[in-house]
Amino acid sequence: MSRPAAQPLALTLGEPAGIGPDIALIAWRHRAALELPPFYLLADPDAMRRRAAALRLDVPIEEATPASASAIFGSALPVVAIGLSVTAEPGRPNSSSAAAAIAAIDLAFEHVSTGLAAAMVTNPVAKSVLYKAGFDEPGHTEYLARLSSERIGRPVQPAMMLWSPQLAVVPVTIHIPVKEVPHLLTRELIFQTGRIVAHDLAARFGIGKPRLAVAGLNPHAGEDDALGKEDNAVVRPAIEQLVAQGIDARGPLPADTMFHQAARKTHDAALCMYHDQALIPIKTLAFDHAVNVTLGLPFVRTSPDHGTAFDIAGTRKANPSSLIAALKLAGWLAAADARKQRTPSAASA
Repeated sequence: MSRPAAQPLALTLGEPAGIGPDIALIAWRHRAALELPPFYLLADPDAMRRRAAALRLDVPIEEATPASASAIFGSALPVVAIGLSVTAEPGRPNSSSAAAAIAAIDLAFEHVSTGLAAAMVTNPVAKSVLYKAGFDEPGHTEYLARLSSERIGRPVQPAMMLWSPQLAVVPVTIHIPVKEVPHLLTRELIFQTGRIVAHDLAARFGIGKPRLAVAGLNPHAGEDDALGKEDNAVVRPAIEQLVAQGIDARGPLPADTMFHQAARKTHDAALCMYHDQALIPIKTLAFDHAVNVTLGLPFVRTSPDHGTAFDIAGTRKANPSSLIAALKLAGWLAAADARKQRTPSAASA
């Protein structure tokens, strides 16, 4: 399912009452100065015209198709209609919110799967709004994995990587309560996550021999079982299995010493055992420009590393930096097959 880099990127609307529409408009305004790859927005064109007017942004909106988007991109924001009327106002999600967000994801998935788009970039959604509408997946990542599995006829296991020039992190378990982590963390899950990360860092990021640093679950990586037995019983055997497969992986390492400047130079990605162990360091170092990259999918998908920010939607206060970084990285990854140069690794930045 590799895509020619000449195709535009498909950008989803996200939660229409959040900042997704705002940052899409602002990113388009910076297209030339930042040399952004051509993209089109999957949305309601009329709703986007209203949002641009409310923000007092001089952004022409032109209804487009994936095939016409690149030609339009220089003079107007191409919007591919999702076939739904969006009535949600900034900061106030309503009954149109969930349907519009899901329709944009579904259409972007169809476009990237059939070669109409080079990659998929997703604006943030409000999971609580989706859940109330009956959405039965934990989030974007799991939903796209299910759609991919249904299309290609085999299971797809995704891995969520947060990437920035300073650091790349992968949480092995994601959106689950902390008390459930020790029960759901298995040797097989750690091994499969590490395998996916190593494969995609080599195949998509051009890193010849990816170096993985694997965090322990417990303080001091268990302190020889004094602070918990999971690190020796579960994490260490998974690392040994990765090494046996020829993957450069080491650990379990104390998480509190993995993220200072010198330590970051020793690895290309850090595998972390739970959500906050991974996201706290990268959001501390790169809050405005970290990118969520879904590994393990048969296409490129990136996303800004922030939420819907209802409190500032429609106020011109939204920072588009993470979306801009997501668009740039998606364009680079989509074009990776056509060029030989290596991306700057997190460790070498």
